[in-house]
Amino acid sequence: MTDPKNSLNEGNIGNGVQMLKKKESTINTLKLLCKDNAEYFATDSTENGQRLYISFLAMIDSVTQMWPKVEDLEENVARYDFDERTPANGYRSFLLVSDLAVQLAVDLNEKVLQKRDSVLFRKSVLTKDVESCSHLIVSLDSCLGHLKTMLSWSEDNNLFIKDDFSIEELIMQFGQVNQHCFYGRNLGFQFCDSIRNVLKIITTCMTLFSEVYYNEGSLISRATTSVMSMKYITDPEQRARRIVNISQNAEVDFCKAFWFMSETELVNQLPSIVSPSVAISKLIHLPPEPLFVTTADGREIEIPVPSSYLGKKPLQLRLISHKLRSGMIGTKNNTKVEPACKGLLFHCHGGGFVAQSSKSHEGYLRDWAKDLDIPILCVDYSLAPEAPYPRALEEVLYAYCWARKNFRLLGSTGEIIVGAGDSAGANLLLSSTLKCINMNIPTLKGLFVAYAPTLVHYTPSPARLLCLMDPMIPFGFLMRCLKAYACPDENLKKKRVRSDSNSDTESFEEISESDLMELQAHKSPVSDTSDTLTYGSLMSNDVAEENTKAVNLNDSDIEEGQKYMSDLLEKYVLDSDTETDGTKISLVTQETASSSNTADNSIQKKVTSFLYNLKGQFTEYLGSRTMSPAEKLLDLDIDPRTNLINKFAFNVPKDPYLSPLYAEDDDLRLLPPTHILSTHFDPCLDDCVMFSKRLKNLGNNVKLDVLESLPHGFLNFSLFSREAYEGSKVCIQRIQELLKEEQ
Repeated sequence: MTDPKNSLNEGNIGNGVQMLKKKESTINTLKLLCKDNAEYFATDSTENGQRLYISFLAMIDSVTQMWPKVEDLEENVARYDFDERTPANGYRSFLLVSDLAVQLAVDLNEKVLQKRDSVLFRKSVLTKDVESCSHLIVSLDSCLGHLKTMLSWSEDNNLFIKDDFSIEELIMQFGQVNQHCFYGRNLGFQFCDSIRNVLKIITTCMTLFSEVYYNEGSLISRATTSVMSMKYITDPEQRARRIVNISQNAEVDFCKAFWFMSETELVNQLPSIVSPSVAISKLIHLPPEPLFVTTADGREIEIPVPSSYLGKKPLQLRLISHKLRSGMIGTKNNTKVEPACKGLLFHCHGGGFVAQSSKSHEGYLRDWAKDLDIPILCVDYSLAPEAPYPRALEEVLYAYCWARKNFRLLGSTGEIIVGAGDSAGANLLLSSTLKCINMNIPTLKGLFVAYAPTLVHYTPSPARLLCLMDPMIPFGFLMRCLKAYACPDENLKKKRVRSDSNSDTESFEEISESDLMELQAHKSPVSDTSDTLTYGSLMSNDVAEENTKAVNLNDSDIEEGQKYMSDLLEKYVLDSDTETDGTKISLVTQETASSSNTADNSIQKKVTSFLYNLKGQFTEYLGSRTMSPAEKLLDLDIDPRTNLINKFAFNVPKDPYLSPLYAEDDDLRLLPPTHILSTHFDPCLDDCVMFSKRLKNLGNNVKLDVLESLPHGFLNFSLFSREAYEGSKVCIQRIQELLKEEQ
């Protein structure tokens, strides 16, 4: 009898050979087209003609050098996969990127071939396109060379390089890759069209925002900024140069400030936003009070109140539900109350440990609340660098234990509590679950984590090399976020020591009222009041007034017979973002949003005018600000040869609560059923693959999904992109499977 596994492997080998031949055929086609076009422009003595001639020759040289590296990677790539049915890892990602780049070059060559004899041939425009594509092929050839180095530095099918090799040497090699070609005309070429449209808007916003952020405000500088802003909108090369320089030079505060733009009223002006209607969206502030939970063996233990770095302060949660349910906060005098459901989703948002909140993730969470038909409790943990590790972990653990004790307030019977998190939130969810295992606290019934960084350590992998071309998390941004969370500065370390060694009162003395206000400003620019006003700006005055009234809850609002709720509500400050039946916070329907994504011409006509109007609103958002000495020395218009080693090489402890990949086997075996999702072009893909493989080898119930054509953080684009929306539906399906496993 034939072994099915051997048959499958033989089929994969056969498919691999066939794919390799197809790749070789495409590259040969590109060479022939480049040769034809090069010969045509060889006799063109104009500047553009000679630039085209040189670019076509450069493409031939680059793809010729690239092909042996592709063959070498193709021979080795399969052994790094999670399993035969999930062919995905960072090496494969670069092979996919290379295929897309070669096809892009083929299409561009054919376009030149068809139009070069026409009187309407736009030589100057196509010259820039061809040069950009040529640079793209050259840079990818360099990246494939770095991958061969990584391949020789890894062992035992490990996607991360061995510790005994020089990370500094690899960093220096990274610095030699021309990143500009990835952020100009070829921006996001590896993603689907709808995502590319979104990325063009985001990156242009980033360049405009940087002009305001680093502008001292003089009349001359404001005039110069206006000129520069227009240049970034109309000139892809200048925009690319700016993005690369921001990535290399901007500090983490810039990243935080820009990412927080998604939580201001400015985001409401973006087109095609869809926010499904929900019955309740409330902010809950947990006071820093002792919390006791029952362990798996029946003991009662105290959960420490989060106190690292900031002292003890209230913790903010957000409750989102598509339906009003029995016992749920804020259901007084409402006759349309559904019974409490068995399930509850415990959610941790992403944002690189330094930015965003449940508010910026509410777009897809409202969709999840509707389709899953269970309440969602989101944790607005404190953010780095003001609140580095382990502050956020302490808060997530505290919030989970509070939810276990107070599920009735959330409209659930507490029978099935499943966790979900994306990016940094996924890391915190895994780490807090490991913490529960070590404290013998009953864990979540299932875990869903999306594009999770499971190794918070500067250890290179092929997928992490994707940061060199990723518009969402460029290399510099990723390193600064990891450093801000995992490596606090010495002043914060001293403050933590004093806080840990002092009494509760003394720990508060270390953190002044202004410090807490500053932290809240960093945590989320949308205050509780402004949050309500943002909703009101899209509603009628009557609805807004009704919602505002719902904010002020007191004992008289609690039904008799629910004294436990009354006692708890006295402790919590609640803010309501409640929508009446039939009210939607949306600008267009989902169908309109999806169709607009494919209408490139329509979008391009609107983007320029839309972006140009943002500058004044950026200025209003930031207000008047003075530049620090470091910012004044920062010249983002110069392309310096940055010393990456000094900036980004740092030591991170091998702490399993910081990097779940370091956890002991005995602890990982006790993890609940885990579903992991990533994308082929996610810099955290290798983190997800290696963690999934480890759980699989330990016999855990683990599944891995790897989606195509989507970036890291795609869930935040689910209301802008059909493909991202479909990816969100996959997430919903995996969470539903976890909920059903426990029924």
